[in-house]
Amino acid sequence: MGPITRRSLTVAAAGALAATVTAGDALAQGRGGEHRPEFRGMWLATVANRDWPSKPGLTADRQRAELLSFLDTAVRRRLNAVVFQVRPTADALWPSPYEPWAECLTGVQGRDPGWDPLGTAVREAHRRGLELHAWFNPYRIAGHTDPSRLIPTHPARVHPEWVVPYGGKLYYNPGLPEVRRFVQDAMLDAVARYDIDAVHWDDYFYPYPVAGQVFDDDAAYARYGAGFPDRAAWRRNNIDRLVYETAVRVKRLKRRVRFGISPFGVWRNRATDPLGSATTAGVQTYDDLYADTRAWVRRGWLDYIVPQVYWNIGFAAADYAALVPWWSEVVRGTGVNLYIGEALYKAGDPAQPAPWQDPAELSRHLTFGQGFPQVRGNVYFSAKEVAADRNNAMARVVADHYPHRVRPPR
Repeated sequence: MGPITRRSLTVAAAGALAATVTAGDALAQGRGGEHRPEFRGMWLATVANRDWPSKPGLTADRQRAELLSFLDTAVRRRLNAVVFQVRPTADALWPSPYEPWAECLTGVQGRDPGWDPLGTAVREAHRRGLELHAWFNPYRIAGHTDPSRLIPTHPARVHPEWVVPYGGKLYYNPGLPEVRRFVQDAMLDAVARYDIDAVHWDDYFYPYPVAGQVFDDDAAYARYGAGFPDRAAWRRNNIDRLVYETAVRVKRLKRRVRFGISPFGVWRNRATDPLGSATTAGVQTYDDLYADTRAWVRRGWLDYIVPQVYWNIGFAAADYAALVPWWSEVVRGTGVNLYIGEALYKAGDPAQPAPWQDPAELSRHLTFGQGFPQVRGNVYFSAKEVAADRNNAMARVVADHYPHRVRPPR
C-alpha cells in the first residue's frame, strides 16, 4: 500500500468533512449564553480505574452514583464537556458486538456489569448541559504481555497475528490494514448507537519508545512498506490513514459528531525541524510516535486538537509560553479549534517543580492563552483532580476565569 499524497487527502477531506454541524445545539447554556463560547472540559479516565470506577467490582448502583457525581462536579466547576474514556484497552464500556466488556467495571473482562455506562453517561451529561466526548484508545490491548489473560473470544486471541508485545504491554499492529479496519469498526459502533458529541483520541499511536526494545513489525513492513523511503515514513502513513479514514467515516455516519485528538504537546523540536517549536523535549510525536499531528491540523482532518501542554510557564525543555503560541500558529486559518490540555494532576504534587505548588499556576495559563484568539478552551487531566483539587488550583481557575457557564465553540 503506497503513501497517501497530501493533495489527494486534502481534496477528499474537503468534500467529506466540509459543512460540519457542531453537536450540542440542544445543550443548556446555563447563565452564560451571552458570553463568548469556549471549551471547558475534563478527562474522565477509566484505564486501570484511574478516575472511575473507584475500584472494579462495585455494584451497578454504586458505579452509576460515582459517575453521576463526576458529572455534577463538572457542572459545579462550570465546565461544559466531559471526555469519557470508553475504550481503554481494546474493550468497551457499552455492550459492543466487537469487543468484551471492560475489566475496569467488574474486575473480570467480558463480564456484563448489569448496566450501560456509556448510554447513561451520554443521557445524564446532556441532562446537565454537558457535552459527552467518547474517548477511545485505538491500539492498546493490555497493560501486560500475556494473551492468555484475555478472554478466549477477545479479538487479540482470535487474531494473534494482529498483536505485538512491547514495553510490557500488548498492542495491535498499526501496520496491518485489517487492524486499521477493525479498530475503526469497533469505535464507530459507539458513534452509530449513541448520541455522543465527539470521537476523542489521546496521545497513544505507536507506543512511546522503551529503551532497548524494538517494536517488531518486520513482517508487516516487508509486506506493505514498498514505496516508502524508510520504516518511519511507512509508520507515519499508517497513522495518517487511521486518522483520515476515521474522520471521513465519522462524518458519513453522523455529520454533526466531531473528531478531536489530544496529542503529546511537542510535534518536533526546532533543532530537528525549523517548523518545530522552541523546545528541547525528549519525545517528539512525529519521530517517536509516528504521529504527524501538525499535518492533521493543516490538512483539516480534525474538528479540534487538544495538545497536552503539561508543563509550567518557564519550564526549560518545553515552556508552556512557547508551545501555546506555536500551536496557535498551527491552527491559524484551518478551521480546527484549539483547546489546551492542562496538567491539573501536577498542581500541588510535592514531586513536581516549585511552579506547581503555586495555586495560581493554572490560572496564569488561562490568562496567557487569552492573548491568542486561536485558543478556544482548556481541558483538565483529570476528573479525580477536578473533584479533589489538592491545592485549590482548579478553584482558582473557576474564580478567575469561569464566572458563568458558557457553551462550547460551534
